[in-house]
Amino acid sequence: MPSFSYRSINRDGTVSEGVIDARSEREVELLLKNKNVVPLRIQEVKQGFGKEQFSFRSAKGELQLFTAELHTLMSSGLPLDRSLNILHGITQNKKMKDIIFDILKSIREGGTFSDALQKHPKLFSTLYVNMIKAGEMSGALEMVLEKLLEFLEASEELKNHIFSAMIYPVILVITGILSIIVMVTVVLPKFTQIFADLGTKLPASTQLLVGFSNFLLTFWWIILLAAAGSWFVLRAYLKTDKGRYNGDKLKIRLMGDIILKLETARFCRTLGALLRSGVPLLQAVKNAKDIIGNFVVSSALDQVTKQIQEGKGVSKPFSDANIFPELAMSMIKVGEETGQLDVMLIKIADNYEKSLKTSIKRFISILEPALILGMALITGFIVISLLMAIFSITDIPF
Repeated sequence: MPSFSYRSINRDGTVSEGVIDARSEREVELLLKNKNVVPLRIQEVKQGFGKEQFSFRSAKGELQLFTAELHTLMSSGLPLDRSLNILHGITQNKKMKDIIFDILKSIREGGTFSDALQKHPKLFSTLYVNMIKAGEMSGALEMVLEKLLEFLEASEELKNHIFSAMIYPVILVITGILSIIVMVTVVLPKFTQIFADLGTKLPASTQLLVGFSNFLLTFWWIILLAAAGSWFVLRAYLKTDKGRYNGDKLKIRLMGDIILKLETARFCRTLGALLRSGVPLLQAVKNAKDIIGNFVVSSALDQVTKQIQEGKGVSKPFSDANIFPELAMSMIKVGEETGQLDVMLIKIADNYEKSLKTSIKRFISILEPALILGMALITGFIVISLLMAIFSITDIPF
């Protein structure tokens, strides 16, 4: 039976930690609630490293944990300042502890929670702050924290899926390039010296390969400088509006299906979460636009925001922009007509996230064999060129 470490809090605000043997996290949660304590964190203890585990949590991971624990504390009936005080005491990350202390200090001095969060823009995005502000205004901060947690978890899951899918192709490309460089710059020069001593005329393919090898060995520093210079020039160009637009336009041409599904899912989930939290429509669209990664899509949404501000509704401006798939447009129209736009937007996000995972899987299934074939052709060319040279020396027909 697996073991689970937990951190819990009782009604008096006392935090306790321990380890429980149970079949699942849900069972641990029920056991703790039967003891009249509120579980803050439940995590399975991994075997092989003992109780102390290495932890490399990112800023987004800390934000997700902060949101989850704050929601748990406030749902148990504790006020905001006391909940933050408890979080300050139990947080292990020093930077996060300082941020929580600063937020708590601002609240005790009479400031609002959203204003305190706004002082730390690197951790709390505009979207996060606006959702909290809407929760404060409507008196539904607990519900907003729950929606924020759902949003963060869904976004992190999608990001992790894309990252894990790209690991193997990236490793394949790096190892392939390194292998080719080693063969051309280390292995081939040894054979070249043997061919030079024998004075035998080499086949054309081998001469081409030897010439390329000599070029790399002689001008490697120029190649590195040129590559570094090109990288900095390209990076500077892509920072301009025109560069970003052209770069993102090229991405859509190369991977249009994946890019549009990703941006559709990301935008609709964000907009749905904002609307559900009580953020006004125009402000919600502006905030959701800020999280769009593709500049072409983001630029098109500027016109959408303008038309919504002019009172042209929701579905028509999106349809006129012609940036999101037709199915998403139809669902947005239905949501607007039924008065359930936020619910429909979340459904669109769920649908396109599933579709995106399928598209990524299909893309990777084509990319992997293409990369393997490309590396195999280059490596095969090098090996065959060497064999032809060896056979020409020994007069063995090839």
